[in-house]
Amino acid sequence: MRIRRVGAYGLVRDGDGRVLLARGSDASEFPGVWTLPGGGVDQGEHPDDAVVREFAEETGLAVRVLRVREVTADVVRLPSSGAYEHTDRVIYDVEPYAGALRDEIDGTTDAVAWVSGADLGALALQPWTARLLGLPVADAEPLTGADVPLATPTRVQRFGAYAVATDPDGRILLTRIAPGYPGADRWHLPGGGTDHGETPEQALARELVEETSQQGRITGLLSISHKYDPAALGPEGVPVDWHVIRVLFRVLIPVPTVPVVTEAAGGSTAEAGWFSPAEAQALPLTEVARSAVRQVTG
Repeated sequence: MRIRRVGAYGLVRDGDGRVLLARGSDASEFPGVWTLPGGGVDQGEHPDDAVVREFAEETGLAVRVLRVREVTADVVRLPSSGAYEHTDRVIYDVEPYAGALRDEIDGTTDAVAWVSGADLGALALQPWTARLLGLPVADAEPLTGADVPLATPTRVQRFGAYAVATDPDGRILLTRIAPGYPGADRWHLPGGGTDHGETPEQALARELVEETSQQGRITGLLSISHKYDPAALGPEGVPVDWHVIRVLFRVLIPVPTVPVVTEAAGGSTAEAGWFSPAEAQALPLTEVARSAVRQVTG
């Protein structure tokens, strides 16, 4: 079975440059393996809030989010079930401001520690944590589980990558949501959900081509947004407990062309277009697109 989750994690260093790590307990899938403090994002929870909650649970520290450091994804095979678990990971720089460091009791971690760079090599680290900390990771064939079915969740937690995309003339690229989808007929940012085993950057490149026929270059990571609508209607008119988490990338389209929707019939995009800042502000926009247009236009 292929399953998905979204996790939020925090990177913090002390005055000596040591990094704070947490060790997996016997209740976790990977006992004895160290990683950044953090964990799964609950249904309806913003990842910003999830990392604060997880830090308090696992370390006893109250932290504030400073910035989004990185967004990544990986697939592991769970020892307990054999399922292929795809995790979208939002990694923050965080800063403690209160509390006292302590181990978690009866949780998925059983120890926390400040670890120096010289001591990191002696620890068993989650591969994604080792990469983030600049340590070598043995190359392994990527896992996908493509030959096994996807789980059918009762609640939808969708992770997507979206582009705040402009061309050299300052026009912004927008897409109109097709009838039958949440936000129908409003103009939205190009992008969409990541596939199982796909990184946010890979998904964004694919979605830009499918929804707009444009080739772009990511120039920065802007922010994380989310929307929770437990009463949303899916394309079949069936209520969906819908939680979408979006990573917003700044994208430059150096050679813009006439936008054409190429994704398969039945997709969520009705049309795409280039708009001047004034034209974009006059459109019926989704909340996230309205915020992005304000950022672009100042």
